[in-house]
Amino acid sequence: QSHLVDSGGGLVQPGGSLRLSCVGSGFTFRNYSIGWFRQAPGKEREGVSCISFKGGTTNADSVKGRFTISRDNAKNTAYLQMNSLKPEDTTVYYCVRRPLGRACEDQPLRTYNYDIWGQGTQVTVSS
Repeated sequence: QSHLVDSGGGLVQPGGSLRLSCVGSGFTFRNYSIGWFRQAPGKEREGVSCISFKGGTTNADSVKGRFTISRDNAKNTAYLQMNSLKPEDTTVYYCVRRPLGRACEDQPLRTYNYDIWGQGTQVTVSS
């Protein structure tokens, strides 16, 4: 059975950094594009970043220049490096998987284009 486990969230001050991790199991990780969504209370899920199985990336305008998505296929892991964090980045972050062989779509990412979701990791940006 295929799974994604995301981790790395926590409390950080404005302007600080965090790195989220997403570990895949039960499938051939290198053949799948991986993304990150986030969802604040009372709001719809927002696509943040995606990295294709070929290595190309897309990022939402709200995080361009601050967040970087990457992957290490040898470790079955994708990362979201978040710098210059703002209070409005506070929310739960979810890593997600595209179906086999599908590259990342253009922004905005659509939740229905992802077939497996991690359990979520809370990021809180506050002084």
